[in-house]
Amino acid sequence: MKHNQLTLCATLENKEPLRYTPAGVPVLNFRLVHQSEQIEAGRPRRVDCELAGVAIGDVATKLAKLEPTQEMQFTGFLATKRRYEIAELHVVEFIEP
Repeated sequence: MKHNQLTLCATLENKEPLRYTPAGVPVLNFRLVHQSEQIEAGRPRRVDCELAGVAIGDVATKLAKLEPTQEMQFTGFLATKRRYEIAELHVVEFIEP
């Protein structure tokens, strides 16, 4: 199996309203904002990034209840909706502070 797993400490931002698929499965789209300092080539570097995220099922329902400015640890996998699009993080679990 090829690995595709990402864990990111980020702030939940720009949460869209919880919606449901035709089969009744909850889906939540949101943005994650990350800020940190990382070491690259032996030097500190400030890192700022935004990443689209989606959660499905129970994870979507739980995330929908949270305030959008809370920093958490998100774990999931990267995927695109269609070929050649920008990847989004499909969150499968999260840890609140």
